[in-house]
Amino acid sequence: MEDLTVFLRRMPKVELHVHLESTMPGEMLARFASRQGRELPRPAEQLYDCSAEDLSDFLSFLDGICSFVGTPEELTEAAEHAALAAGEENILYSELILNPTHWPQFTAAEIIAAVTAGFDRAAERGGADCRFTLSLSRTQTGEEAMALVETMRACRTPRLAGLSIDGNEALAGRTGERFRPTFLAAKAAGFGCTVHAGESSGPEGVRDALDLLRADRLDHSVRAAEDPALVGRLVREQVPLNICLTSNLALLYRHPEDHPLRRLLDAGAAVTLSRDDPTFLGGLTLTEELRRAAEFAHMSREELIRCQEAAVDAAFCGPESKERLRRALAEFRRS
Repeated sequence: MEDLTVFLRRMPKVELHVHLESTMPGEMLARFASRQGRELPRPAEQLYDCSAEDLSDFLSFLDGICSFVGTPEELTEAAEHAALAAGEENILYSELILNPTHWPQFTAAEIIAAVTAGFDRAAERGGADCRFTLSLSRTQTGEEAMALVETMRACRTPRLAGLSIDGNEALAGRTGERFRPTFLAAKAAGFGCTVHAGESSGPEGVRDALDLLRADRLDHSVRAAEDPALVGRLVREQVPLNICLTSNLALLYRHPEDHPLRRLLDAGAAVTLSRDDPTFLGGLTLTEELRRAAEFAHMSREELIRCQEAAVDAAFCGPESKERLRRALAEFRRS
């Protein structure tokens, strides 16, 4: 039988949960910093050799990383790099997340234009077909959140796929009521809606994402496994769960055996697999993430393909793009 890693490299892949803020190599950021007369906190090759004590520390470090991107042109280069790197490992389609609160040097309109330009440039060079969601921070006000959706409507491009929300749920508390009008407005405007939930919050965060924010899919949501009734609902409604195993094991589960990936698969949940923050995880590739998931949860090759098919179903792209991706996976099955 074909070696698992070779199989995964060949497999057409779809990724729905990766933060653009965490795809920028140290060498690129060193170049950007030098243009500002600044230096990185560590040598470029050691920039990500750090450990965050908790999610708050990690988010604070992200702010510092993003501050080295000084111009919209540099943000375009960062987006182009992410899409080209994805294409190199046979990721056909990827949706990246950007949180404008990490990029106060740019307006939301500048972010939309710069990232769109970078993804367009990469597509012309054979990179992955990339889209992006803009993410709210749970520390923002309802008015700030609504203003972001208004900008998304005014500056919409084919690459801008949806609205997200992230941040430390444990510190922010339950914010679903605050952001409910914003998510309903985004859905009314035709944007997809995805929510980080069930990571630093328990099952209640997942329920709020579904009932208050009307999420089309969920990022992480592994802690839904703590509530059998909620798992039953996720299975019945086939709500896509964008699970990031390596990230979860680094930040959430101190005992790897507690991670519920196998239990969710056995229950029949719609699971996709993604990297979350690859530069902070040793330059993690999606091929390696899938290999780790396969070994950790004893996943068959058929299950690995089904996760890609679930990602196609959950993607915020049109029917023509989805059909192209389904054809690629069907051809891979036949091969």
